[in-house]
Amino acid sequence: MTHAAASSFGFASAVAARRVGVASWLRGVGPLASRMRRTLRVETGGSIVEFAMASIILFTLVFGVLAICLALYSYNVTAEAAREATRYAMVRGSACKTLSNCNIDQAGLQTYVRGLGFPGITSSSLTVAASATSPTTGATCSSTLTPCNNPGNRVQVTVTYSFPLVIPFVPSRTLTMSSTSAMYISQ
Repeated sequence: MTHAAASSFGFASAVAARRVGVASWLRGVGPLASRMRRTLRVETGGSIVEFAMASIILFTLVFGVLAICLALYSYNVTAEAAREATRYAMVRGSACKTLSNCNIDQAGLQTYVRGLGFPGITSSSLTVAASATSPTTGATCSSTLTPCNNPGNRVQVTVTYSFPLVIPFVPSRTLTMSSTSAMYISQ
């Protein structure tokens, strides 16, 4: 509205005309405005509750994915520990002369595996079971691995790890992971 039009309606300026127009508009929507205020009062805090409910589900999924990734990592470490222990046992047979600790037994293997020091793994939860088998006689030796630790015999190592699976809002459980590796004793 221009200044000339505003003065023809009896207003001193266009700003005053706008103020009067807004005021009359607000009087017309008075019942609607009070209804809107009541509605807004009723829904106060609704978005906070919705966010809280959605964030419980979201964070459970995020931490669940992280826990499953840690479980897969732990299984990979268990498999690697089994391979390392088998390699360690195969070069420490009865014909071993150059290494410091020949004629390895199951307790020595367990000490070796726990000393590998994989990050994020509780070494006390790693257990080792080893056995050696003679292909000629079919005899199986465990715990001491002798007299079956001759070159050409098969050594088999099983590493077991207890992984504590913890996900928020889900009951905790322990996953038992096991991996077996076998090689032939070389010396």
